[in-house]
Amino acid sequence: MADDTKSLAQGLKRRDPELLDLLIEQYQYRLFRYLVYLTSSRERAEDFFQETWIRVLERGHQYDGKSKFEAWLFAIARHLVIDWQRQKKMQSLDELTDTAQDNPLQIEAHNEPSPLHLVLSHETQAGVQDSLGRVPAIYREVLLLRFQEELGLEEIAAVLAAPLSTVKSRLYRGLEAVREAMQGGAA
Repeated sequence: MADDTKSLAQGLKRRDPELLDLLIEQYQYRLFRYLVYLTSSRERAEDFFQETWIRVLERGHQYDGKSKFEAWLFAIARHLVIDWQRQKKMQSLDELTDTAQDNPLQIEAHNEPSPLHLVLSHETQAGVQDSLGRVPAIYREVLLLRFQEELGLEEIAAVLAAPLSTVKSRLYRGLEAVREAMQGGAA
């Protein structure tokens, strides 16, 4: 394992195109699914998917091989999404109070199911999906990384840049929230 990550780190430092192709092939579905979950948009996920691999190519020399590659990869993707979310602009009050609109002071409702919901509908039962949707995002992310992406607790801590105890706490609370949601309680 240590030899694999060290040789991977060396290949990334050399910008080995064959290695990058293998990594993309190995992680493309998991990374894309994760990005769809985080952005709730297939188009945005595609953009972030490409940008993540560009960053891997540009910054491969920063991967030291001390941790699993997938944790490093998911952390890059997560940071790109966080940066994007920070730049998003809220709807202006002027837009909301425009009297020419049919319903001033109304924020547009999005009643379409999210891409994550559509992806999960093929993999899990409808009841679990509905319950997971009622779980706060901070817990949903840990649940997704642990059970869907099958990352270990230490790897999740690396992706989130959070202490292991925080990851364990969020995982426990997330599982409790899913259990309550499935029983009809408020999550």
